[in-house]
Amino acid sequence: MDIQKDCVVSFHYRLSNSEGTELETSRNGDPVAYLHGRRGVIRGLEEAMTGKSQGDIFTADVPAAKAYGARKEGSIQRVPIKHLLTKGRLKPGMTVKINTDNGPRDVTVVKVGKFNVDVDANHPLAGMDLSFDIEIIDVRAASSEELAHGHAHGVGGHQH
Repeated sequence: MDIQKDCVVSFHYRLSNSEGTELETSRNGDPVAYLHGRRGVIRGLEEAMTGKSQGDIFTADVPAAKAYGARKEGSIQRVPIKHLLTKGRLKPGMTVKINTDNGPRDVTVVKVGKFNVDVDANHPLAGMDLSFDIEIIDVRAASSEELAHGHAHGVGGHQH
């Protein structure tokens, strides 16, 4: 089955920046699963996956505009520490999750105070051209429940 809208895709990846430095990988755990065509992965990666099949191994070079966009200057915000989903000792440069009206969001800690934290609201990978080494593990039709919820369920997907 080729990857198309409303397929559940499971894949392993290695993510690198434009200099070739590895930023993250799924190889140490379960593959990632997403519902294709429902914005479960960045646009450039989804475009590169379209038409691929189980067993395909390829590299997808994704420009910043189709990844996390350009960095926006003036995106420093002061947030009460209680709004952070990440708990524990905070240090400048850490990536943490905050609660927003649109759900959890990754931000970077700039300065830590007693009750508040200054964060850079840009996604930590904003402004970066990215390279993904991909191995498609599985492609299957989505269940009616997955289609109704708009995301993949099970290992590597959303757990209910």
